[in-house]
Amino acid sequence: MLTLQKNTKELKKEYHRANVLAKSAIPHPLIMGVIRECGGKMHLAEESWDEAYEDFFEAFKNFDESGSPKRINCLKMLVLANMLMRSNVDPFDAQESKPYKENPEIKAMTDLVRAYQADDIDGFERILRNNRSNLMADPFVREHITELLKNIRTEVLIKLIKPYTRIKIPFISRQLKIKVEEVEALLVSCVLDGTVSGQIDQVNQLFLHDKGSEGEQRYIALHNWTQQLTKLLTTVSKRLGGV
Repeated sequence: MLTLQKNTKELKKEYHRANVLAKSAIPHPLIMGVIRECGGKMHLAEESWDEAYEDFFEAFKNFDESGSPKRINCLKMLVLANMLMRSNVDPFDAQESKPYKENPEIKAMTDLVRAYQADDIDGFERILRNNRSNLMADPFVREHITELLKNIRTEVLIKLIKPYTRIKIPFISRQLKIKVEEVEALLVSCVLDGTVSGQIDQVNQLFLHDKGSEGEQRYIALHNWTQQLTKLLTTVSKRLGGV
């Protein structure tokens, strides 16, 4: 009920109480699945992507163990959290989720992951269009699609403007296949959160890019570090899987 009401404050209290009670007994996996699924949705609302991923993964395992059909939708939520984390680790590499990788109900989600990880805007939007009824049926997935699109557009935008000190906004618009107004809004968002540094010249429709900014260099360094860490985790995971 609290999840549907989006009452995150009260939900957090009940979630922790439920987990404490669950640890004092041996609950049915279906019950634990429901608890962890609610936790995952709560963490999504708080934009705590890592915690959401962990909860959805535990919920999926419990639903799978109990034979509940809720496991498929929970797996979709797991993939959603994986993309919002901007992780390059395939969520279907895990032993528990691997058998479902080609399941028709989540095939669109696996394709979405590939397009997202490749920063393939055209592919990402095409998959959304072709599978709208499937992907957009769940309100939680639908609610976060905008965030996913913003993430992938931001990644491509950064790569696009990186070589330039001056770049025409209509050119960015054509590359991202979005309206000029949407490009300006995306640039403003990136400047405000420190992802890029510069200013918009609306009269001449230019973005004046300050490539030497401390904030942007910090972002690039963090992005490179994240990529290296992801590769390391993938390598370690594969080695452990082979033991």
